[in-house]
Amino acid sequence: KVFHVDPRFTRTSALADSYLPIRAGTDIALLGGVVRYILDNELDFREYVLAYTNAATIVSERFTDTEDGDGFFSGFDPATASYVQDSWQYEGHEDSSGSGHTAKERDSAAGMRHESHGAQVGGQTRRDETLQHPRCVYQILKRHFARYTPEMVERVCGIPQEKFLELAQAWTANSGRERTSMLVYSVGWTQHSVGVQYIRTGAIIQLLLGNMGRPGGGVMALRGHASIQGSTDIPTLFNLLPGYLPMPHHADHPTFADWVESIRHPGQRGFWGNARSFAASLLKAYWGDAATPENDFGYGYLPRLTGDHGTYQQVLNMIDGKIKGYFLLGQNPAVGSAHGRAQRLGMANLDWLVVRDLFMIESATFWQNGPEVATGEIVPEECRTEVFFLPAASHVEKEGTFTQTQRLLQWREKAVEPSGDARSELWFFYHLGRRLREKLASSDLPRDRALLDLTWDYPTHGPHDEPSAEAVLREINGYDVTTGRPLSTFAEAREDGSTAIGCWIYTGVYADGVNQAARRKSRHEQDWVAAEWGWAWPANRRILYNRASADPDGRPWSERKRYVWWDAEKAEWTGYDVPDFEKTKPPSYRPEPGAAGTEGIAGDDPFIMQGDGKGWLYAPSGVLDGPLPTHYEPAESPVRNPLYRQQANPTRKTYAHPVNSVNPSPPQEHSQVFPYVFSVSRLTEHHTAGGMSRTVRPLAELQPEMFVEVSPQLAAEAGLAHLAWAHVVSARAVIEAKVLVTDRLRPLRVDGRIIHQLWLPYHFGFEGLVTGDSANDLFGITLDPNVLIQESKVGTCDVRPGRRPTGPALLDLVATYQRRAGMIPGRQAPVVTTDDDGEPAR
Repeated sequence: KVFHVDPRFTRTSALADSYLPIRAGTDIALLGGVVRYILDNELDFREYVLAYTNAATIVSERFTDTEDGDGFFSGFDPATASYVQDSWQYEGHEDSSGSGHTAKERDSAAGMRHESHGAQVGGQTRRDETLQHPRCVYQILKRHFARYTPEMVERVCGIPQEKFLELAQAWTANSGRERTSMLVYSVGWTQHSVGVQYIRTGAIIQLLLGNMGRPGGGVMALRGHASIQGSTDIPTLFNLLPGYLPMPHHADHPTFADWVESIRHPGQRGFWGNARSFAASLLKAYWGDAATPENDFGYGYLPRLTGDHGTYQQVLNMIDGKIKGYFLLGQNPAVGSAHGRAQRLGMANLDWLVVRDLFMIESATFWQNGPEVATGEIVPEECRTEVFFLPAASHVEKEGTFTQTQRLLQWREKAVEPSGDARSELWFFYHLGRRLREKLASSDLPRDRALLDLTWDYPTHGPHDEPSAEAVLREINGYDVTTGRPLSTFAEAREDGSTAIGCWIYTGVYADGVNQAARRKSRHEQDWVAAEWGWAWPANRRILYNRASADPDGRPWSERKRYVWWDAEKAEWTGYDVPDFEKTKPPSYRPEPGAAGTEGIAGDDPFIMQGDGKGWLYAPSGVLDGPLPTHYEPAESPVRNPLYRQQANPTRKTYAHPVNSVNPSPPQEHSQVFPYVFSVSRLTEHHTAGGMSRTVRPLAELQPEMFVEVSPQLAAEAGLAHLAWAHVVSARAVIEAKVLVTDRLRPLRVDGRIIHQLWLPYHFGFEGLVTGDSANDLFGITLDPNVLIQESKVGTCDVRPGRRPTGPALLDLVATYQRRAGMIPGRQAPVVTTDDDGEPAR
């Protein structure tokens, strides 16, 4: 059975077994209701939960839950709107684990470094295997989710109770020893101010039901691009290095040893005990002969974090004149990022801007065709930004790998030569680096050594000296420095500089000198796991933590779902997949007291990257906004939080800047000025901001213009006519769209009142064969505190019939709404929600 949860009835909904309409931004209430249903009815897979999760672990007596803090956990610091996590730790570990104060971690999106390894756990933990101790995780979980009843789910989400119960019953019935269920989410979950906690709640359900590490289970993230997973593995992110090694912080990691110790945590259990080998091998891949043990492998060459270097801080810095130049590759922030006006004003205040793209996108022409030209905010003759547009090769015009959502690397051959001056990114960066190194060749300045000492000797071929993508893949895989032999597994990484590895989790993709990502063995010639189709990191393992597919004694939970198991005769783990466990460590293995690294992981602890080997139902650290997911309203909402007096995520990242504003929400006054909820998502016919698809004639013809979907009831209330024009207003912008009146959006009864939602595609802009206003102009900038992703799937607005005003009149209309809403430029909504008497609600 397929259950589809979405604010709008889509083409996916039409093919699902059951559709659940939901108010945008309330998924934690829905999922929390499922957690409560599982626990109240004792439907958890108890043997799995006891053995493989931290359900039995005892939490500090200093911990206070949101149920007692009215929406706040213990440790909240109002001065920084962040938590001190000491009280969240396991009993006896209050001062030896965790990360203390998290304000600095929020600015560097430090939560992302836990994507592949758990936060610190010091030594042994106290457990109650009966699950009766009032401070064991299981009991804390029950108390925390007790108020998430079917009635509360309906009150918060607008989902009828019978639809919720249908989902909860089917999910639990299809989980356990003999069956598994999969949770699939998309960008609609991540782009929220509590997006990380959405996914955490889903993981809690899957752990309770025994759906992690088993075939047909897990949590699958559907991505918006073919290689989004690849661009976080080998990152285009400011705060990570390849393989999820965290970028060092200038104040916390002055030396290589300081940096490595912060990753592996001395005495810590789990595979991150090998962090020094991974780190040294990465620096060796960067700087080759210049990276030696004597100079800490060139650690001094690495950049350092000093705070928030995310894309939204950058654009505000552009507006403030703090950034001179910018490279844009595969991005179109003029229409593809939240708060499009801020993006365009920022780019209009640079000295230079380099845009590499397939087409002349909005981010290359904003200075002459953008909306701010009409309003007079950008004057083309006076815009100071010099724009360089460089044509890029498309994915069929270059070779290389894509890493898709299940961590599978697939090699793509070049199908055709790029036309004209179009070049690949590999060509561009290789030759840019070569030319810069030539210009600096005679420099004796210490600041230039990092560039001059880089290993930059990739072989080239063809008339344009295209670098070899296979040579780059070989370097990413890693090799023995002395012999040049490609490494076969990350276990071969060494901390003495004898191995060089560009991304340790990819080691094995070039094992034996063979491009493993290029394998395409037919499904008719191999088993259903298809291990010889592409290559999955790490170690060509198709399901992470697959030790959990067997019981604590190493036997399959069921013959029907057998996947990886312990072969007692051969004394090794075997099965259909590469075991995600030490191959010869028996289920009976128990570590000696104080054992660290891999030796500290017991034979029945499948979650080997976690410090205690357990799947975390409760996260004592590593998540900045709470050890358990909690329903908070979106930053912009027409509804008072029905569960707690704290309205929105108290740790959300905000920016007090004159260009940025947030529509008022209860309990603030004037929230009725923006009475409607709007959400955005994709159309099948278009791709992201439309830079590619709006230039393709058949796709442009199928979806030729910007539109707004509304229910018949909202159309009647707002005076909107089907196929006529309407304009949508927020405190940042006004956009216009054709009206599509449809039953695919339905009014929801929420907390005793009717809430109307409207929907917009986000594929339009002012360039291409078909054009239209950008939905992203409507959003402000509010971010999730863990990963600094923007809340761009839900906001509040007003909608009016007719076309929007143009020129200065458009700015006047926005200013009128701001005055009506009592908004002052640069002033943000209170982070801590207060009662009418002004006292903190908690």
